[in-house]
Amino acid sequence: MYPSAGSSPTTAAAAQGLDIEIVWILGDINNAEQLVVTAKSGVKDLAGLKGKKVATPLASTSHYQLLFALKNAGIPAKDVQILNMRPPEIAAAWERGDIDAAFIWDPVLSKIKAGGGKVILSSADVAKLGAPTFDALIVNKGWAENNRDFVTALVRELARADAYYRANRAAFTNDSAQVRAIARIVGAAPADVPAALASYGFPNAEEQASRTWLGGGKDSGAAKALASTAVFLKEQGRITEVPEDFSRFVDPNYAAAAR
Repeated sequence: MYPSAGSSPTTAAAAQGLDIEIVWILGDINNAEQLVVTAKSGVKDLAGLKGKKVATPLASTSHYQLLFALKNAGIPAKDVQILNMRPPEIAAAWERGDIDAAFIWDPVLSKIKAGGGKVILSSADVAKLGAPTFDALIVNKGWAENNRDFVTALVRELARADAYYRANRAAFTNDSAQVRAIARIVGAAPADVPAALASYGFPNAEEQASRTWLGGGKDSGAAKALASTAVFLKEQGRITEVPEDFSRFVDPNYAAAAR
């Protein structure tokens, strides 16, 4: 089994011929990733990023969204100093004043916003422009077929956990056991966790098995998002080939069994 991955790195993996498939949408990124600028940068919009240092993890969904937004705004990526940094490096660079902006997710997102950062673009904004993103659970297809009962049980448990959250959002407070556990695992402050969770979307098993996400073959939401992402990544020189059919990298059967 592979770890979870965003839709952009998942697309890159599929385009490189890895025998993978998405079996569950861990979260619709929705508003969970944001482009934040420092107060001293003087940046107010995307055009203001020209010549500025913008940090984001290479090949991540944030990186993809940044490139997509720049292209949509008619701003050549080469006009912006895009720096490849991991989340902890971004947090440190922000504190030192080494960067002007960052496109990133929590817990670093909350830290830099608390440090005077101003949001000028979110993943929800980029989705409206035509580039939705998500985090997915991906597996080796052959391994999953040989361990179908285990993968089904895992997906069913994820569906149960998501359902609990959707039905009990108010219970996820700063001092709740669930929030404290999440904060400990991801290295976030408990006070930042409830808002971070609320910024994601957690589709249920029925939605995931439908055309909205994993069902419907080529017409599934996930397959179409991967295909669109692949075209863009190829234009940017991030991948060399675009698979003809992304439906082979999406499997709705586990979600259907978890309903």
